[in-house]
Amino acid sequence: MTSYSFTKLDIRRLTTEHPDAIAAGCCALFLLFGWLGLYFGWVGLALLLLPVAYVVGGYASAKEGLTTLVEEKEFDVDLLMIVAALGAAALGLWKREYHLIVDGAVLILIFAISGALEGYAIQRTNRAITSLMRLTPDTARVISRGQEKQIAINQLQIGDKLLVKPGELIPTDSVITEGASNLNEASITGESLPVEKTIGDYVYAGTINGTGALVVEVHQPPESSLIQRVIRLVEQAQNEAPASQLFIERFERAYAKVIILCGIVLMTVPSIFLNQDWETTIYRALIFLVVASPCALMAAIMPALLSGIATGARNGILFKSGADLEMVGKVRAVAFDKTGTLTTGQPCVEQIIPSDGCDVNSLLISTAAVESFSEHPIGQAIVAYGNDNQLDIPSATNVVAHTGFGISGEVNSKQVLVGTVSFIQAQTNILINQDLIKHSTRLETEGKTTVWVAENNKILGIIAVADTVRTEAAMMVKRLRKLGAEIIMLTGDNQRTALYVAQQLGIKEVYASLLPEDKVTVIKRLQREYKTVAMVGDGINDAPALATASVGIAMGVAGSDVALETADIVLMADKLEKLVVAIELGKRAIRVVKQNIAFALTSVLILLVINFTVGITLPLGVVGHEGSTVLVTLSGLRLLKNRY
Repeated sequence: MTSYSFTKLDIRRLTTEHPDAIAAGCCALFLLFGWLGLYFGWVGLALLLLPVAYVVGGYASAKEGLTTLVEEKEFDVDLLMIVAALGAAALGLWKREYHLIVDGAVLILIFAISGALEGYAIQRTNRAITSLMRLTPDTARVISRGQEKQIAINQLQIGDKLLVKPGELIPTDSVITEGASNLNEASITGESLPVEKTIGDYVYAGTINGTGALVVEVHQPPESSLIQRVIRLVEQAQNEAPASQLFIERFERAYAKVIILCGIVLMTVPSIFLNQDWETTIYRALIFLVVASPCALMAAIMPALLSGIATGARNGILFKSGADLEMVGKVRAVAFDKTGTLTTGQPCVEQIIPSDGCDVNSLLISTAAVESFSEHPIGQAIVAYGNDNQLDIPSATNVVAHTGFGISGEVNSKQVLVGTVSFIQAQTNILINQDLIKHSTRLETEGKTTVWVAENNKILGIIAVADTVRTEAAMMVKRLRKLGAEIIMLTGDNQRTALYVAQQLGIKEVYASLLPEDKVTVIKRLQREYKTVAMVGDGINDAPALATASVGIAMGVAGSDVALETADIVLMADKLEKLVVAIELGKRAIRVVKQNIAFALTSVLILLVINFTVGITLPLGVVGHEGSTVLVTLSGLRLLKNRY
């Protein structure tokens, strides 16, 4: 009984997952026995089995072709194949040359096999999405009143505490409240190296916990998790045809009408005006219908683009559509936001210069005490530097933030001012040391921000803070130039800082002191000059420019709603190398599509020439036609090979 149930379930699975392959296999069996019937002279048996082969193998194509004809009043290649096969069968019955019925059945069979192979090939491009869907567990271990309870993921509520043991998948996007561990985030970022996580850090559904047990708190509904949004976006990309594919589909329908009209002419004119016998005329016209059909052309684009999308997903690159994959391959200029893109976006202390009579630690302690109340990135960088050096930072009182200028407060009953030199001068009558001014000017020329510190009307010194350039940025700029792209920097920073960073990276075209709307203006100007322009930003304050550019690319902002909604391409890992991979993948996709189109058109032309000169049989015409279709489809799947 158990064996029967397993077999029944197995058959049901096969018929559900591989209907085209099963139909082709059954068609082959009926064709084989029908041909054997003719070979041994059992004509009645052959005439019984061959029609079954037609029905089993051609049902799906006939249904598709008739649906298109009835609902859209258009012809497609499925209908052309069925008409050719039925024409061969009718000619065979009329002339009692039953081998023609076999020829028609062979056409049906090879068309069915081709469809099954193409379906299998396209399914391979869905594996990246299927694997993503399997990355989230069905249940989560909820901690409630000290007890553990397994509940379904879709029943989780915001605020639930979850226990994630070593080696388990993170069930949904959460924040760590207890514990520390290293997590494998390859499913999100494409990076295999684990990332250290501790209390307060975000963890994402589908990532794998390492060696430490974690208690995490759900901070958004499971259906809003990053991985679920990525799945929805990639599924949307698979269902949206790019402009090139839509053009091919429109071309196919017009082309099919021309082929049918030409087929009618070839089926009648030679016999009426050239005295050619009707059998030869109709047979060659049927072969013409087969070899002239644009099946290979139809398969030239989407398999390649879908393969590129799948490969991008494996590398942490989210293409929202095949059109975006094509467009990034045509990019002639790339505009970068500076902060957080070409630089780390995390300021750090570069140099501390105390005044005469003051030491580095005293200067840093007073500054960090006041800045510990600040939310400004520069202030946080100074506090972090003090903590890293294990300084005992006292608590400040009466702290007041002076937006855009600095911050003040009392430390150990002493008035401390931290900010710009003009802020310090405006608050006191202190004389500024000229040597410090020279140091400050030099540091700012190097792209650093100088913070002045005064205590009880005495200058303690200056602290230089800088947003460091990414180590991989210079190499990325060189690689992009080799790909034929011009590099431009856009930033809201001052001209001096922008030029310093640009000089380090070898970028010649720089636009500084830009507001978000100014960046949009610059992007439009670049589009007039370069036609296709990519904008790379953090996906938040650069959203208008991302939306305006030919291709908007959000980088290093895993989980950002703005990035996923505004940008055309999202680089889930915070690595500039992924941008080069995205452009290389786009160029490769365009190259493969062009090769496929050229091969498809050439194969149709060659088959037509052979048919009207040397002459070919219907089965050979089908093999040539469907063979070219399969080859074009497999060619598109070359993009599944990961070279990156």
